[in-house]
Amino acid sequence: MTQHVPTSTLPVTYRALRVEKTEAGIQASLQTLPTTDLPDGDVTVQVTHSSLNYKDGLAVSGQPGVLRSYPMTPGIDLAGTVLEDRTGRWQAGQSVILTGWGIGERQDGGYATLARANADWLVAQPAGTDAHWAMSVGTAGFTAMLAVMALEEHGVTPGDGEVLVTGAAGGVGSTAVALLAAAGHTVVASTGRPQEEAYLLGLGASRVIGRDELPALKRPLEKERWAGVVDSVGGATLAGAYASTRAHGSLAVCGLAGGSELNASVFPLILRGVNLLGIDSVTCPAPRREAAWARLARDLKPDALAAVTHTRPLSDLPTLAGQILAGQIRGRTVIDVTG
Repeated sequence: MTQHVPTSTLPVTYRALRVEKTEAGIQASLQTLPTTDLPDGDVTVQVTHSSLNYKDGLAVSGQPGVLRSYPMTPGIDLAGTVLEDRTGRWQAGQSVILTGWGIGERQDGGYATLARANADWLVAQPAGTDAHWAMSVGTAGFTAMLAVMALEEHGVTPGDGEVLVTGAAGGVGSTAVALLAAAGHTVVASTGRPQEEAYLLGLGASRVIGRDELPALKRPLEKERWAGVVDSVGGATLAGAYASTRAHGSLAVCGLAGGSELNASVFPLILRGVNLLGIDSVTCPAPRREAAWARLARDLKPDALAAVTHTRPLSDLPTLAGQILAGQIRGRTVIDVTG
């Protein structure tokens, strides 16, 4: 039978990074709040770790389009332990992961020592892993795994040809390079940071190309190059990759750091049978979430993530937010919420 922790055992207060709209503009600050300020939800989680994603950088920096109301606690993912669950689905003390479902956007997210969520949003932390590992993967790594799974399900196998990863030095890109290389694919990493070539080769990329190479491909159909693509950039980069994907190849599209528009033709779809695959990590159904996290636990061991992961305290987030928007952060940044 599921054990329940009485509400009286919850902390009286919790610490959070709050983004507020003031007369001086939108500002982020660390605050101590009463537990009664937590949003509605079935499950209360003691958060130990979160991570930094591009969307978090936008939210903490006060950029429009991410936070739907103010004040708000950003952080689109979190890991920790269950304190109580009113539905009885989760046991007190159980280690859980939460990504997506609008946390850190429509509802207070992971940049706090406590969080509240619906029971259906949570995923059990895979056996043999911990919260730091989970957030070194985080939303970015989870998204990368969904993209790799989508390519596999649409017939992209090792030996088919080169697989392109755009935005390769970022969180999604770094994880995608590592996952694809570990699976035996020949990976080409596209980045606007040539100084990261050694880093990307170390993750398993066979070669590195510059960011400008793909937007320069302007024709509706370019020379066939890629068996598969993981694109986290969008815009002209995606258009160039799409036009140069091989017959019956697939593109897994999961980001828009370079723009939300896609100026392209239908020719790759109808003349080459190219598959354009949308990756939604926010409302991904529970069975697929569980499958992705199981694959991640199998394929991304903690030692494999050490080279791509940095750990920083909650207080560093305002500075880190500007850095990730400026393209100055490599790989993954875990946020130690308790530090």
